[in-house]
Amino acid sequence: MSALELGKFSIGVGDRFAHQAKAQLQACLEAAQAGVEVIPVWNKSNREHNIIGSESSQTRAAADAAVKALHWKKPYFCDADHINLTTVDRFLASCDFYTIDVADAIGKPAASSSIETFVKRRSDLTGKVQLDGVDEPFEITPALLRSTAAKFLFAVEEAGKVYRKIEAAKGKGNFIPEVSMDETDAAQTPAELLIILAAIADEGIPVQTIAPKFTGRFNKGVDYVGDLAQFRREIVLDVAAIATAVRNFGLPRNLKLSVHSGSDKFSIYPAIHDATKKSGVHLKTAGTTWLEEIIGLAESGGDGLALAKEIYAEAYAHREELCAPYATVIDIDPARLPAPATVARWTSQQYIAALRHDPHSPDYNPSLRQLLHVGFKIAAKMGDRYLNLLQANEPVIAKNVTENLFDRHIAPVFSGKAVGKPSPGAALEHAGVR
Repeated sequence: MSALELGKFSIGVGDRFAHQAKAQLQACLEAAQAGVEVIPVWNKSNREHNIIGSESSQTRAAADAAVKALHWKKPYFCDADHINLTTVDRFLASCDFYTIDVADAIGKPAASSSIETFVKRRSDLTGKVQLDGVDEPFEITPALLRSTAAKFLFAVEEAGKVYRKIEAAKGKGNFIPEVSMDETDAAQTPAELLIILAAIADEGIPVQTIAPKFTGRFNKGVDYVGDLAQFRREIVLDVAAIATAVRNFGLPRNLKLSVHSGSDKFSIYPAIHDATKKSGVHLKTAGTTWLEEIIGLAESGGDGLALAKEIYAEAYAHREELCAPYATVIDIDPARLPAPATVARWTSQQYIAALRHDPHSPDYNPSLRQLLHVGFKIAAKMGDRYLNLLQANEPVIAKNVTENLFDRHIAPVFSGKAVGKPSPGAALEHAGVR
């Protein structure tokens, strides 16, 4: 049996309540019909399972059922999202993609002997470094090599422990490993990323995706906030560092960049497309699907709209509790949050206009969108009331989920089409993907 291998283009799709797998997969089918292969990876974190009271076996069952129903013949995966040594066990039976998150270990020093050994072994990295495809070289000094090891080596060693635990349970080559280093204080420079990848190679992790940190804000469910030109420079250099590491360190040939919190980052999608159209990319989305469920309920009117309004009212009343776990990845202006009594008088169109991420709409409210993004706990507490309405309004909700994923995410990232409502096929063909 050959080792599992992640394709060139892949998208992490979150499904909070495991009801939209078919609608999400339909977006990948539309991409395939248009001439580009995008591999779906259903991701759900330990925290989300705890909040909802679900298990990863449910994510796997929903993905398997969607694949069977839609006759999907290409690979697909289930991601144990943001796991570590203490949380990985619950995902071992059902997942075949593991996002090994070592954010908490970054900055903790490795043993001095480990740092000394690494610095000595990788002394050949010092001096002028020429990244693949980048004209201007940069320099790795002995001091930079040592300081980078001091900051990141312990985290890489922790990733190695998690990887070996998964390998012991599942067998070598039977899962896709990703290493996530995006939740740290500052973006890694290309020199640091190259050193980190050398350490990952030394640790024996056959990493297929790597998630570094970029400058700027990657808030949940809304657009990127930051210097677009700086982001474009960073992603080009990161892709070059990955290519150089693959060539020099024996890492898997399909190693590619993973962009976390990728939902709705419309303004950087052109830069992602341009930088990764040859190398490939994994775009990780999540709560955007849950928001499309709310939009679909609002669009359905009647009981669906009433429940959508109730969810907002409850989220508004418990906003401090809901926002606390996500404080570093949301920016909500309380003054922009409408009172629940106001929302209670809205029509379907008013609710949808406030929630749907249309940057050209004067009625779009990013503060309301972020609050509802983190408010899925409210729906989880409703139990069957919420789930039954999802089932009752499935056609409307599914249409929103598929269109959102294809039109606003897959088409612009993997084809370079501007965010909008393209006709499937024409956009990708025009962009030269066919």
